[in-house]
Amino acid sequence: MERVVVIGCGGSGKTRLARELARILDAPLTQLDAVYYDERWTAASPDDFAARQRTLVAAPRWVIEGNYAGTLPIRLAAADTVVFLDLPAVTCLWGIAQRRWRREAGRVNWAFIRYVVGYRRQMRPRVRELLGAHGGHVDLITLTSRRQANQFIERWPSGVRPPVD
Repeated sequence: MERVVVIGCGGSGKTRLARELARILDAPLTQLDAVYYDERWTAASPDDFAARQRTLVAAPRWVIEGNYAGTLPIRLAAADTVVFLDLPAVTCLWGIAQRRWRREAGRVNWAFIRYVVGYRRQMRPRVRELLGAHGGHVDLITLTSRRQANQFIERWPSGVRPPVD
């Protein structure tokens, strides 16, 4: 696990899991929201966003967290491991609510709520298609519950790299 992509629905726990993986693997972490949006939540142009990702994946080691299906092939081409958090919508909505209570972060509006509710029906097939087309060489780890995600991280003591299932 040298180049890890962490994907999943909003509220699935991507950021937490990616942060822990980066710590365990001693690899730099990139959160794609921070690459895509500036401090005023202005989005990067598609070309600029893609170019920034090409620069990121050229590094020898990294953990990159975020969906952005339009540029997922860039990350998949360079990755050796993908962790797909494929959690139920209710779990993701709860994660979003908890995040909002802990801190005022990101934008949550009705469009985002609809996206989360429809993720498994609408986005998951697209993600699976992209994985099939561009990620045949990666080790794919699919986690379907918070318990599985927690066990995935907790099974390794600090400083020991996790094996791929």
